[in-house]
Amino acid sequence: MQSPLPFAALLFNAFVWGLAWWPFQRMHQAGLHPLWATASMYAVVLVALLAWRPGILAQVRAHPQLWLLALASGLNNVAFNWAVTIGDVVRVILLFYLMPAWAVLLAWRILGERPTPSALLRLALAFAGVVLVLLPEGAPATRLLQNLSLADGLALLGGFMFALTNVTLRRLHAVPGPARMVTMFGGCMLMALVVACIGLQVGVVEPFPAPNSTWVVTGLLLAGVLMLGNWALQFGAARLAAGTTALVMLSEVMFASVSSALLGASTLSTRTVLGGALILLASLLAALQFRRPGATAH
Repeated sequence: MQSPLPFAALLFNAFVWGLAWWPFQRMHQAGLHPLWATASMYAVVLVALLAWRPGILAQVRAHPQLWLLALASGLNNVAFNWAVTIGDVVRVILLFYLMPAWAVLLAWRILGERPTPSALLRLALAFAGVVLVLLPEGAPATRLLQNLSLADGLALLGGFMFALTNVTLRRLHAVPGPARMVTMFGGCMLMALVVACIGLQVGVVEPFPAPNSTWVVTGLLLAGVLMLGNWALQFGAARLAAGTTALVMLSEVMFASVSSALLGASTLSTRTVLGGALILLASLLAALQFRRPGATAH
């Protein structure tokens, strides 16, 4: 009988990210923008990792191609953390889970994997779901982009960058795991700093505030929980099939939906539910693709 520990580890990681919106919103209410929060937390995580394994930097320097992983994973976290702080949490999570559709297109372009009919079906389902979520009832399709809020755009960007992160990880499979992990954390810190500085110049990001106990304590606790979540993800994903991992991680949507609905951070319309069902169906089909014997990702 397979040990339940890998499943529990993945559920814990999904739980962490499904509820991460709450501490980010709490820190924002205390005066700390999510970009400064992201940069600060990942700086703490990075310092802790380098203190524990100082030799990792040599591995990173030996693989200069890791820059794309740093960029993709950094922008993924920047976009997601900012979006769940300022937007409707369920809507953001659903748009973020357009990731399997982006993965089809990116794997085609970067890895040379031509999409199969099932991959094209997933693509169509996911984009149909996005139209339902974003387009007001009765509005013409030409108003799709006009109805896009900043949180919506960030959620879509985050999902795209998450897909690019996964495709890049597959491309860099020969690079040692610790080097990839440090690169991802470093990319999150650097991209958050870069975007925060740009946002500060154009007036969409507030200056870094004076420390207060609310966001300092919340940020430190969240940084520690994120480290545990990452460890849990590494532990579970290394012991389960890729399709099983993807299926378990879909529970993040449930955790986010239930918690945000209970705490009043989201509203569920009929179109959002239907669109979300199509997006999640595309994600589910992508996960099941991995479970077929001899199947490859598309």
